[in-house]
Amino acid sequence: MGTKKKMGKEATYLAITIPIVALFFLFNTLPLIQGVIYSFTNFKGYGDFDWVGLRNYMDLFTDGRVGKSYWFTFRLALVSTVVTNVISLLLAMGLNSKIKFKNTLRGMYFIPNVLGSLVVGYIFSYIFTYILPAFTKLLGGEGTSILSSTSWAWVAIMIVCAWQAIAMNTIIYISGLQTVPAEVYEAGSIDGVSGWGKFKYLTFPLILPFFSINMVLCMKNFLMVFDQIMAMTKGGPAQSTESISYLIYNNGMSGGQFGFQSANAVLFFVVIVVISVMQMSFTNKREEQL
Repeated sequence: MGTKKKMGKEATYLAITIPIVALFFLFNTLPLIQGVIYSFTNFKGYGDFDWVGLRNYMDLFTDGRVGKSYWFTFRLALVSTVVTNVISLLLAMGLNSKIKFKNTLRGMYFIPNVLGSLVVGYIFSYIFTYILPAFTKLLGGEGTSILSSTSWAWVAIMIVCAWQAIAMNTIIYISGLQTVPAEVYEAGSIDGVSGWGKFKYLTFPLILPFFSINMVLCMKNFLMVFDQIMAMTKGGPAQSTESISYLIYNNGMSGGQFGFQSANAVLFFVVIVVISVMQMSFTNKREEQL
């Protein structure tokens, strides 16, 4: 009886696991392998192709448009990560305190995370294109859209990215703050710790693992920014907001550079992995020191 029951559990486990693994391989692993193969070719997305070896990878480091997209993406990701985590932590500390309607406020703050990035992008595109220019014109300004400026369009994208990401980060920080024992603050009060010192020496060291998670997730998600750019600027004006993901999609799918952009995608994947590992290593060392 025991053997039959064990075999039945194993059969159920396999029946559940095999289809999931097959789907994962079909829609994730297989396209990744195909992309790596295409990165060594001059494939245009159609027709025949030839093997070019490492030429695509070498050309990435001399292509000005690729370099410009990397610079924009890293600048956007870095600023958005800092802004998102600072605001999220402040909101979390406020919502974790004894205030009225805090559960309602938590639900309201989480709403942006429920909305689709494309939908949010189109809404903010309308705001930046029509509402804000009309408002500034009433105040005596020029009334031009920030999205039409090569110097400031990236700020609009950063605002949208941060606004949507703050929701999840705030919830994670609230979870972290709730793990801090009240006795820690009581002991700190006895030692005369208050204000900024309370946060620096008591709160932050204890929520450092949650901070690490938010930093890694933010950096990864912002480096892969795509939907907001598709909805708001489509890489413009003058390619000033062209992220790496958007460049890979735009030139790879319709620009006849499928092989070249496949190499760009492989390089970008390696960059994201390296940055994530470096972040985790740095924060882990800090946690060990504390």
